[in-house]
Amino acid sequence: MRRLAVRSLVALAVLLALAAAGWLVKSWYDSRLPGTYSVMQFGKPDYGGAPPELHAHGEHFRLSVADLKGSGETPDLDVTLTAQKAKVRLDSGKTIDALTFDGHVPAPEIRVKQHQLVRVTLVNRDIAKGVSIHWHGVDVPNAEDGVAGVTQQAVMPGQRYTYRFRADQRGTFWYHSHQFSSDQVKRGLYGAFVIEPPRRPASTLDLAVPVHTWGGRQVFGTSDDATTRTIPPGTTVRLRLINTDDLVRTFELSGVPFEVLAIDGSDLNRPTPLRDRTLELGAGARYDLGFRMPKTAVTIGIVGAKTPGLVLGPSGAAPAPPHPPGPIFDPATYGSPVASALAAAARYDRSFRIDIGRKLGFLNGRPGYHWSINGRLFPHTPMLVVRKGELVRITIANHSGAVHPMHLHGHHFLVLTRDGKPVTGTPWRVDILNVRSGESYEVAFRANNPGVWMFHCHNLPHAADGLMTHLVYDGVTTPFRVGGHAHNHPE
Repeated sequence: MRRLAVRSLVALAVLLALAAAGWLVKSWYDSRLPGTYSVMQFGKPDYGGAPPELHAHGEHFRLSVADLKGSGETPDLDVTLTAQKAKVRLDSGKTIDALTFDGHVPAPEIRVKQHQLVRVTLVNRDIAKGVSIHWHGVDVPNAEDGVAGVTQQAVMPGQRYTYRFRADQRGTFWYHSHQFSSDQVKRGLYGAFVIEPPRRPASTLDLAVPVHTWGGRQVFGTSDDATTRTIPPGTTVRLRLINTDDLVRTFELSGVPFEVLAIDGSDLNRPTPLRDRTLELGAGARYDLGFRMPKTAVTIGIVGAKTPGLVLGPSGAAPAPPHPPGPIFDPATYGSPVASALAAAARYDRSFRIDIGRKLGFLNGRPGYHWSINGRLFPHTPMLVVRKGELVRITIANHSGAVHPMHLHGHHFLVLTRDGKPVTGTPWRVDILNVRSGESYEVAFRANNPGVWMFHCHNLPHAADGLMTHLVYDGVTTPFRVGGHAHNHPE
């Protein structure tokens, strides 16, 4: 009798082990992606509480991403950018092997006047894995968004691709490759893109400063050493900070009171002077700072760095000494509020929830502790489905133990609440929202730009590890495919 019980326990253990092994094998098998696939093939449609009468996952598509193009009229600005490998020498003397546009890191700055028509031709000289250009924060027509495998084919060596769009926004943006982006942006395929008002005020210095990390050294614009720029006292300065890294960067500006004029290309209402505040920029974010040049020097740098990144001042002025790190600037309470239909809406047409976490499992056959959305691993993350003209609300909650700058292509959203508390300051509109672990936000936007749009963490290695999904308009699909012989790898 005792032997029979032991045998039964052994048999049960064997069956449980076989069942566990079978579950693991099935989980591994189900996680694998085909050689090529459409981004619309896997994501489970989420209709945001509205009736699921939409066509985003069926056979009744009416419009292709490829048809959502910019204007074909004669451009006001016509630029050609050549993607190529190059050795770039930093100001410190260090030489880096970079991927570049036109042989420069950062790439050439592009400036355009508001409402002008832009045409940019991308030529790939020798980057074997292909390239693209994403116009980060610019709400372009979907076919011009530059995401390989979603809105276009990657541009392979010897090929070219032309982007056309009207610059109807105004503010600080940037451009970067969205092909193997976690590698290519890090290696140099990025540049500043500024849309100016039709007329710039006199006696104004307008300076865009992309900040990047090379080999552990912070580079402000083109320099990895402190750079001094002579500016006469009384000059009005607009300093456009762009965080092109994958991590949060905390900046300090010393030597003068300043205002935060804009965030992510959106002007703030009635900004007030600040002093001894630190500025926390999530990956991909932009802050515009404004001040009047004093008779002494002004410095801007990374908190904790040994030297400032940039020194502005009259000839011979000594750099302002760094101050102890002050409180972090909080957009939720800065400036003055403005009545908004988005904020005052009694109801929204669709309401979504994005819960960011981590989960043990397989990602394309790789075991690990991966990022998850609503408890699911990519590519089985929810796909948000909307209709043009709708008011959309998204709750973003982060339980992952890490910071995630969440970036929505093609749209800016208004931040309504943080941790349940309403925003009381200026309208806070962003295309990247830096969500710390333990935080939750409510954001809203009007769905006014049809297409298939990426919604992902702009810590690009996180996106490459599955922290991404898509916002899809009803009736729109993409003919492009990711992976394999398609040569498209957006992250």
